[in-house]
Amino acid sequence: MTMIDGEIAPGFEAVREAFAANFAQYGDIGAAVCVYQHGRPVVDLWGGVADQETGRAWTRDTLQLVYSATKGTIATAAHMLVERGLLDLDAPVAKYWPEFAANGKAEIPVRWLLSHQAGLVALDRPLPLSDVLAWDPMAAALAAQRPHWTPGTAHGYHGRTWGWLVGEVIRRVSGRMPGRFFADEIAGPLGLDFFIGLPEKERGRVSRMVYQQPPVDLTDIPAESIPEELREQAAAWSDPNSLSNRAFAVTDPAAIDFDSAEVQAAELPSSNGIGTARALARMYAALIGEVDGVRLLTPETLTSATEEQASGKDLVMLFPSRFGTGYMLPTPDNRMTGPNAFGHTGRGGSLAFADPEHGIAFAYVMNHIVSAPGDARATALAEAVRRSVA
Repeated sequence: MTMIDGEIAPGFEAVREAFAANFAQYGDIGAAVCVYQHGRPVVDLWGGVADQETGRAWTRDTLQLVYSATKGTIATAAHMLVERGLLDLDAPVAKYWPEFAANGKAEIPVRWLLSHQAGLVALDRPLPLSDVLAWDPMAAALAAQRPHWTPGTAHGYHGRTWGWLVGEVIRRVSGRMPGRFFADEIAGPLGLDFFIGLPEKERGRVSRMVYQQPPVDLTDIPAESIPEELREQAAAWSDPNSLSNRAFAVTDPAAIDFDSAEVQAAELPSSNGIGTARALARMYAALIGEVDGVRLLTPETLTSATEEQASGKDLVMLFPSRFGTGYMLPTPDNRMTGPNAFGHTGRGGSLAFADPEHGIAFAYVMNHIVSAPGDARATALAEAVRRSVA
């Protein structure tokens, strides 16, 4: 039985039970979950193994790479600039980033970058990893890139490119790299243990990821044997030229080792945020209320940020998705804890969100990266929180 450490407030015992079940039934190896309610922590749990190779235990201060859950932190940074009057979401991106106007992109508004409507999900010519990690070559490549659909007419998940697109706007407006802006304006005031661009001195606290392949590879199964509702996705994933594949292949070669020191030290604002569940939950708590004297956005800015901008079939993921301006919104497959919640998932299972209706901020991070659809771990924890506040 996995040892669970941490604290939990009365009334939230169901979350501890669900967290323990994730280890016993759903394959968690090392993980943490944190919940704030009305600006105060009510759940802060961790357990398991941070590094299977060495046997290092997961502790209170273990850091975890959370993949696309990073996007919620960068969306927050962008909206802080909006609130300060420095960034206009409806202004053309080219107002702040003149080179972006190339290839017919002069009129694309900033809002479409944040809400995955710009059509810039992939590069015609993927870049070497060294160029991607250096930032400027990737920003230049995206500025020159033609859209893959008419911007504003559809949406598709900009899984990798989103971070450089939004991050470069933040850099042009603020004069700071997005990771530095986050550190100065969000992590610092709130005391968050979270980094976009990991300092070398923190490397020893980072958990090592374990990747589980899907039990069935749909690309190896005859089409007639695949359930009809999955055939389009299976065909796309088996086609190297599909947007579904190209959106996650912006480097040459396509694979990126997110456990490597050089990748963790760089700024990949769509994908390589590293921190604790406690840090993510605290940030989301400070979006919907005051946390130790800090509130990140006004209620009016937050309402605008979380208003639906895009919904329906996603041209990259090929299933329905919903986005506000940078934040994911609830869907039948990711209900969070209520219809007014907002946040972001990350590859393999991580999830962070806020639910202003219930005063809840939630984060779950883990090192067992599960590629199979229908991962039950974050869902079970969110359901337990929902029951606790019902």
